Amino acid sequence: MSVFLGKPTMPPRAPEGVGHLRGTETFPKAAHHELYNATQRRNLHKATHTIRDKRAAVIAEIDDWQALREAGSHIKRDVMARMPELLEQFEAAVTARGGHVHWARDAKEAGEIVTALVQETGEKRVVKIKSMATMEIGLNDQLREAGIEARETDLAELIVQLGKDTPSHILVPAIHRNRAEIRDIFIKEMPNTDETLSSDPAELAEASRTFLREQFMDAKVAISGANFGIAETGTVTIVESEGNGRMCLTLPETLISVMGIEKLLPTFQDYEVFLQLLPRSSTGERMNPYTSMWSGVTEGDGPQNFHIVLVDNGRTAALADEIGREALKCIRCSACLNVCPVYERAGGHAYGSTYPGPIGAILTPQLTGMDSSHDPNASLPYASTLCGACFEACPVKIDIPSALLELRHKKIENHKPKVEGVIMGGMGLVFGNQKLWNLSTHMVSLGRILGGFNGKITHLPSFLAGWTDVRDTAVPPKKSFRQWFDSEEAQQLLASARAEGIPAQPPAHPTSPEETK
Repeated sequence: MSVFLGKPTMPPRAPEGVGHLRGTETFPKAAHHELYNATQRRNLHKATHTIRDKRAAVIAEIDDWQALREAGSHIKRDVMARMPELLEQFEAAVTARGGHVHWARDAKEAGEIVTALVQETGEKRVVKIKSMATMEIGLNDQLREAGIEARETDLAELIVQLGKDTPSHILVPAIHRNRAEIRDIFIKEMPNTDETLSSDPAELAEASRTFLREQFMDAKVAISGANFGIAETGTVTIVESEGNGRMCLTLPETLISVMGIEKLLPTFQDYEVFLQLLPRSSTGERMNPYTSMWSGVTEGDGPQNFHIVLVDNGRTAALADEIGREALKCIRCSACLNVCPVYERAGGHAYGSTYPGPIGAILTPQLTGMDSSHDPNASLPYASTLCGACFEACPVKIDIPSALLELRHKKIENHKPKVEGVIMGGMGLVFGNQKLWNLSTHMVSLGRILGGFNGKITHLPSFLAGWTDVRDTAVPPKKSFRQWFDSEEAQQLLASARAEGIPAQPPAHPTSPEETK
């Protein structure tokens, strides 16, 4: 007697329709639109090259950079190998220090948890510290549906929010905007600003500070992300440049932190490695200006209600895959974006995801899955030249090119277009039959008609048009090689070659001591 236990199922992926992990267009179509945005391309080129040069300078100052990369890579691999154990340790440490831990399977559940926690306070306005996780789960949208206004406090995130835009970079979400555009956004959307505001950075910064001070003073609830969570101590930490995180840890009575489960570090000592890797790779700084850390609740100091929401949202599914596991090592430094020639030209919006650039091209499909050949995220593994610059720049040595190739393989294996199967079957039939092969080689010359008078094929019909959209193809020769080989011209050339014989070749190297004299 046998018992059928059913087929094992993969952990759930990030759901459709919630959050910002899937765009509406494939990468080629979206990139086609973005390439015509000359202003954006200039902004991206200037910004990425500036950050890239700063990063190269500070990395060159230390002798053990490669050893630090290796250490960071091994620590994150250890986290992936011991994820359940470390999560339980982290939960116990947070709880022991007066915090509350919530577990969210996906973006929808995470949003519901945060919304309910805010509603318990009775507040209708919250301030937020920059967080990729909250953008990923579409938290602002979910809070808005519940009648709660969330105000971004990171300057770049504020610019994006006021401009009713979406982020295009991990480190600098408003990297696609220049100072003139930011000025126009501030005048239109920010109170107490008018046409007298200039595009001078100092004036723009002061206008934003004036606006944000009021937000901080009034806020009773703050929502944060997390760069790292330390399992040993239950500590949550944010590494930043502006100090807004510190402000959110000072005045609000309630703090809700949203953290992806992969952000764990085993021990406080491990944190030392990443405090060296992250600032240098991200902003090109020797160390970040602000490092905020909190461990539960401290009586009389900071928020007295601390909640942390641990978000899966497809991470467990990625963890179960060897290639996906590597993508989860990412520390969100954006170094790969700043060296990527595709990102520099196409921009972050072309990827359709909260996570753009090379890391987004491997992380997003892992979180969401690739549902079909028409899924926009199924095109992301092809958003790369495979030049390898991202691998060289990554501070935790994620082999992004190998991951891209593996994802391309999976896409083809799982979602092979029907027309491709028909074509490959037909080619197999032709290759396996001599008569059909001979006939096909004789018919190839008919393709010269497609070249017209130019001798180049500039447009192929139907699904083949993707090739000629970006390149011209030379017309086939008048004769195939076999046809030419059977011709009188070829036979004369062969006879002439036989008559000449093979010319004598000098020895490549001495073969005896006498020859060396």
